[in-house]
Amino acid sequence: MSTPAPHEGGGKHTAGAYDVRVFIAGLIGFYGVILVVMGLFFDSADDKHKTGDVNANLWSGLIMVLGAIAFAVWTWLRPVVVDEEALAAAKADIDRSAHH
Repeated sequence: MSTPAPHEGGGKHTAGAYDVRVFIAGLIGFYGVILVVMGLFFDSADDKHKTGDVNANLWSGLIMVLGAIAFAVWTWLRPVVVDEEALAAAKADIDRSAHH
C-alpha cells in the first residue's frame, strides 16, 4: 500500500504515525511486554496462590500483546486517508471565520 506524495497530484495521504491506533497499540504492547516479563521471571508462588494457581501477569500480558498486534494490523490494513483538498478547504473556512 503506497501513498502518493502530495506533489504527485493524488491529494491524499495516510495519517501514518498520527493515527490514534498507533499510540494505542504502542501503549498496550509496552505494558503487555512488561507483564509478560514479570510473569516469566518475577512470579512467585504467593502470587500464583492469590490467583488460583494461574500466572495472571503472563496471561494478561500475552493478551495485551495480541491486542496490540491486532491494532497494528488494523492500522496497516485500513489506514486513515487524509484528503489534502478537503483539509485545505477546512483551513480556509477557519481562517475566513477568524477574520470576521
